[in-house]
Amino acid sequence: MGRGKWIGGFLGWVIFGPIGGLIGFLIGSMADMGSKLIESDVNKGRPYTGTHKSDKSYDPRTASSVKDRNIGQRNSFIVSLLVLSTAVIKADGKYLKSELDYVREFIRSNFGDRAVPEAMEILKGLKDKEINIYEVGGQIRQYMNYSQRMQLFHYLVALAQSDGNVCQAEIDVLRSIASAMGISSANANSILAMFEKNIDSAYTVLEIDKNATEEEIKRAYKRLAMKHHPDKVATLGPDIQKSAEEKFKKIQEAYETIKKERGIN
Repeated sequence: MGRGKWIGGFLGWVIFGPIGGLIGFLIGSMADMGSKLIESDVNKGRPYTGTHKSDKSYDPRTASSVKDRNIGQRNSFIVSLLVLSTAVIKADGKYLKSELDYVREFIRSNFGDRAVPEAMEILKGLKDKEINIYEVGGQIRQYMNYSQRMQLFHYLVALAQSDGNVCQAEIDVLRSIASAMGISSANANSILAMFEKNIDSAYTVLEIDKNATEEEIKRAYKRLAMKHHPDKVATLGPDIQKSAEEKFKKIQEAYETIKKERGIN
């Protein structure tokens, strides 16, 4: 398998805007697009605009097939994930091995061993770059649907938790990312609470008050189970959909915790 094969030559909308500006210098090697793809704008520090042509160039705005659009969505999700991973990793002023290992293992388990070198190359290339969360988040908000954005946020919270110590700086960055991507405070709090193991967090996960009635609890569970169902991110591919199952299970666990505490059958 050649270099960049995991991206498959279809980078989608990330080659435009602020994300393209951040990863433009890596586009050629990552996507096997060849040097012509980045010979002008990117070499001058500007994002690739889609004006340079090669055999595998791809403009997501004119993709004709569903397959091409899905590949573009999937690969754009992965690159966005890596860009925002860098922002979370750098939040506390450290570049911890435990967090880099988490990204490495996530890529390996979801996309295979051959995807790892390029993913880590992107992280290395972004290490010393300034990431404007609001510009990046704004681009993601424009092109990703809400379910995809929530799945991305869930991964970023898990990344922050990977070293066993989430500091206030990381919480602040995560909340800024959620805001930039247009994720509601209730949904952001719900996802943050999924990584805690107590009765209070179970209520937060379901986005309800501790005084909620049994009927309100059941309605909240059904609503969130529908909103977070793995099928909502099916277009991103089976690997991302499999990852989404973890978030779905957290909602089920919160519901079961509350039912047990309340004695609900």
